[in-house]
Parts: sequence; C-alpha cells; structure tokens
Amino acid sequence: MSNHAFIALGSNIGDKGGNCKRAISLISKHADCTVLKVSSFYETEPWGVVEQDKFINMAVEIETALSPFELLEFLKGLEKEMGRTKAERWGPRLIDLDIIFYNDKIIDEKGLNVPHPHMHERAFVLAPLSEIAPDFIHPLLGKSISELFKSVDSSGVKKITQ
Repeated sequence: MSNHAFIALGSNIGDKGGNCKRAISLISKHADCTVLKVSSFYETEPWGVVEQDKFINMAVEIETALSPFELLEFLKGLEKEMGRTKAERWGPRLIDLDIIFYNDKIIDEKGLNVPHPHMHERAFVLAPLSEIAPDFIHPLLGKSISELFKSVDSSGVKKITQ
C-alpha cells in the first residue's frame, strides 16, 4: 500500500460528528486502506445551498492499495451503506466523502477529478486539510495547503471538540 490519499468528510444531518466517525471507522476496516491522520471536527457554514444546517467537516489521510477509481467506488458505496441518498446538489447530506488528492496525481476523467476541482476555494475543505497536511503541495496550483487556506475567507469555519 504505497498510495496516499486525502479524503474530505462532511455531514449536516443527524449526529453529524458520529456520521463522520463512523465513516472513518468503515474506511479503516477496509483491508486495502489504513487511516494515517485524522483532523479535528470543524463546524462550517453550508456552501452552495445556504438554507440548511451547518456542517461538520473533517479530513483524513489514508494509505491505500486501491486505485483512484476503486477508492471512489468504495467511498460511494460507504455513503450508500450509511444511508445517503441522491438529493439536491450541495444540499443536506448524511455523509459526503470526496477524494481531494491521490498522491500528486492529476486525474480528469468522467466521474473522477483529482485534485478535487473546487477544493482550493472552500474553507470547509482547507481548514481540516491544513491541520493534517499543511505542507502538501497542490499538484496543479503549486501552492501548499496552508497557503491556499490563508487565501480563502474562513470566517464561517470553527474548530470544535466533540
């Protein structure tokens, strides 16, 4: 297992923190995934559709033997297993699992874009990521996660303990 991936987690339905913890537990149970780092919880304002509950967001770093597409399929299966249903774009969700980085690969294919195409604009992704990987360099933008985080409005992001 020599591949490293960063995954963003988010929830704003039910036990938000519990949903994120359960997702991390399920990821760690996969034979081809080892969770290396886990960020704190961050309470964040909704993005896109603002008339909804605040989110709990996190990030994890994993080591995996899965290919990028296998990892995506696994994460989407976890979302379904946990009870997520397809709904409004950027709307409320029980759990959201997104591949942000996979090594330093650039993937632009139907169904999978890595690095995540909007991550550098979103404080709810950058805050937890900057905690666990501040020096990781975005392969397209050539900037570290901490540099990217400093360039966005993070006023709606609050680190919490849970």
